[in-house]
Amino acid sequence: MRRMADMLRLLAVMLVLLAPLRLAAQETSPSAVLVADELFITPDRVLVASGNVEAFQGDTRLRATSIRYDQATGAMTIEGPIILTEGTRTVIIADAASLDADLRNGILRGARLVLDERLQLAATQIDRVDGRYSQLYQTAITSCRVCDDGRPPLWQIRARRVIHDDLERQLYLENAQFRVGNVPIFYLPRMRLPGPTVERATGILAPSVRTTSQLGIGVKIPYFITLGEHRDLTLTPYVSAKTKTLEFRYRQAFINGNIQFDAAVTRDEIERGKTRGYFFGSGAFDLPSDFNLRFEIETTSDDAYLIDYDYSDADRLKSELTVDRARRDEYIRASLINFRTLRDNEDNDTIPTLVLDGEYERRVFPVSIGGEFRFGLEAHSHYRTSSLATDGPDADDIVDGRDVARLNARAEWLNTTTYRGGLQTDWRFGAAFDIFNISQDASVSQTQYDAVPFAAFTLRYPMARAGKGGSAQVLEPIAQFSWTGGGRLPIPNEESTRVEFDQGDILSMSRFPAPDRREHGSVGALGVNWSRFDPTGWDAHLTVAQVFRDRYDDAFTESSGLRGTSSDLLVAGQITGLNGLALTGRSLLNEDFNMSKTELRGEWDFRRGRLGGSYVWLGNDPDEDRDRNVSEFTLDGNFKVNQFWTASADWHYDTESGRASTAELGLSYKNECVTVDLTVKRRNTSSSSVEPSTDIGFNIGLRGFSAGSGTERYARSCSN
Repeated sequence: MRRMADMLRLLAVMLVLLAPLRLAAQETSPSAVLVADELFITPDRVLVASGNVEAFQGDTRLRATSIRYDQATGAMTIEGPIILTEGTRTVIIADAASLDADLRNGILRGARLVLDERLQLAATQIDRVDGRYSQLYQTAITSCRVCDDGRPPLWQIRARRVIHDDLERQLYLENAQFRVGNVPIFYLPRMRLPGPTVERATGILAPSVRTTSQLGIGVKIPYFITLGEHRDLTLTPYVSAKTKTLEFRYRQAFINGNIQFDAAVTRDEIERGKTRGYFFGSGAFDLPSDFNLRFEIETTSDDAYLIDYDYSDADRLKSELTVDRARRDEYIRASLINFRTLRDNEDNDTIPTLVLDGEYERRVFPVSIGGEFRFGLEAHSHYRTSSLATDGPDADDIVDGRDVARLNARAEWLNTTTYRGGLQTDWRFGAAFDIFNISQDASVSQTQYDAVPFAAFTLRYPMARAGKGGSAQVLEPIAQFSWTGGGRLPIPNEESTRVEFDQGDILSMSRFPAPDRREHGSVGALGVNWSRFDPTGWDAHLTVAQVFRDRYDDAFTESSGLRGTSSDLLVAGQITGLNGLALTGRSLLNEDFNMSKTELRGEWDFRRGRLGGSYVWLGNDPDEDRDRNVSEFTLDGNFKVNQFWTASADWHYDTESGRASTAELGLSYKNECVTVDLTVKRRNTSSSSVEPSTDIGFNIGLRGFSAGSGTERYARSCSN
């Protein structure tokens, strides 16, 4: 019997395919295919299909209990339950329907439209027009899970009529009422919403509430405007009892790059009668011949504006234009930089505000002598607005109007040889040529130059040992002797006031960050690197090193660890684990093995969140404008409480002052239809222009509209 039924089913399919019936209303449309358990034609030429009925028309698929097709009128009468699927993103579920043969026009009763498995629209009736428009009556829209126990969804939009444009992927609502639970919140006679597959569409974005101790309770309502496929503009009015602010963001993508501008204009009670604001911009472009162009713009109306409105916590603004190119054997860079300080103890007239930088480096590999030849050229200039050639009545001892320009060239030959036993030697010979032009400084000569020869010899002896379980250890002792001739020019220290001694500086010819200072004389360096690699994921690295020289160098600051004839002992290490644990630390130990500088950072990524922390300790050092010790802990992380709730925190604690400099707590709730974010931030730092403040932010977003809702699933159970 079963085999006979299968044969009858196959015969029914063949009859449909071969019958002179075309279930298509247009000549250009593909023919419809109908499959059913039972199929027959009545005397009045009505095709009847019943039992597991499926109809196919292009990318449209229909499943129903029964279908009656009238060849004379081209109409289909369908009994449900009905599931009509269009492509992979649109599904209509209905009790009954009357459709044409193309399944593009008709009426569905007791219907529900589901878009991208996220947004559902339940209606008493859906009218389909040309396969593009679906007109829904007495509609309830939600992306929340709807239970059969009669409870209303968390939120819904009720509308008298809704039109869904499948081509434009837009929803047009008439007499729309937004409800939370079953409580009406607001009413709009007309509303347009993007479908869940729309990535960009003009309209209102999720509003947010911001409360600060300085500005009171305020509301931000962003409005997004598309300006074609590659540009958009977001306007965000921010209104409270103490401020009237308009924010804007403009973005544009090009074939070879992109730009973005962020800005705001404000009239508030903090600076009465003044217009305040800021403007930030950035961009990057690919230029011909492998060059890259990048720019960054940062400006503000006053020193406190960025912090008052939480746009940025920067205390120095940097605007920069850079063109560069990096190739295997060549590097070129040119930059124009403008600085503006927001610090109370700095004056924009007496600090370098305009900086020009240029750099060129080339390497070649001569076959005749082997090794590698490098040539480098560097140009730099910085300008102060002040024209005073002496130190004025400010807090520092720097000439107020000093301007500096320099040109530095370097040529060197490097060669590395590895011997059979594993011993490795590195030779380095070269010379540097410097020209400095110092203007508006009565204490030094204007033009000075020198030539500095240098040489270095380095020994390495890496040793490896296999351990249990597939682990391996590598031990590498390092020793270097270097010499730099000449003496230091009597020029001011403008660029090398801050020196960091770390793993990257152990074998440097000069540990100063710029050529206005060099290490001269004989210098030795001893160090050892140790690493352990484990196939289970536990890896460890340790570096211990120290530098020795034949002369005391007071150009290094005390806290740099490099001032004396023997440097502080550098100890740096890292541990990483398979379970997401990572620890990194660096410390300098003086001759009494007391820490002169320490920084630690730890990260732990686990299944339900992330936890990170750091500690920094710096001793007081007047040469680095630090009149007291710096000791600060930071903690940051997030924890997924359950499927829906996530908590986060960011805490900075100054142990010297005995209080937190900043503290921030966040709580987020996210399910299949709504996102709620609450943040509380306290800033205790202050200056003559900035007061301590508390900032509370609250944001609610409805999921299901636009592709930005994400692909995560947070479906709740109806038993919750």
